[in-house]
Amino acid sequence: MLAPGDRAPSLDLPEAASGQSVSDPWREGPVVLAFFKTTCPVCQMAAPKVQALADSGVRVVAVGEDPPPELRSYAERHGQKVETLSEPAPYPASEAFGIDTVPSLFLVSEDGTVRDAVVSWDRDAWNRFAEEAGGAPVSEDGDGLPPFRPG
Repeated sequence: MLAPGDRAPSLDLPEAASGQSVSDPWREGPVVLAFFKTTCPVCQMAAPKVQALADSGVRVVAVGEDPPPELRSYAERHGQKVETLSEPAPYPASEAFGIDTVPSLFLVSEDGTVRDAVVSWDRDAWNRFAEEAGGAPVSEDGDGLPPFRPG
C-alpha cells in the first residue's frame, strides 16, 4: 500500500453520477481518496463517517469498486453523497495504490504526494487522518461504532 511520501499513481475513472471522466482529482487541490466496495460491511458502517469528513470541509472523492448503478444505490442507502468514481474489475487504480483491504483512505496533496493513509475502520486513525486533512474528528465513543473493525 502506498505510504506517506509516495507518489500517487495517475487516476482516470468515470464519475458514477455523470459518467464524465475524472483524471487525477488532486490537480484541483488536496483530496481524500476513499476506496470502498458496496458489498463490504465495514465500508457500509464507515460511509457516514466518509460523509462526515466531507461535511467538515475536506474535499473527498470516493472510488467505488462497483458499477455506477450500484454506487448510486449505495450512496442513497448509506448517506455517502461525495463525488464517486467507478472503478471496474480488475481494479487497476486500487492495484496501483496497493490496496488489499477496503475501506482505504489516502490524503493526496496537489502535487500528487500521498500525505497520509489509513486502512479499515480504526476510530483513532480516522480521527487523526481527518485532522491531518484539515477537518474535524469523525467519530467518538458512544456513536455506535466500535473502536476498530478490520475491513
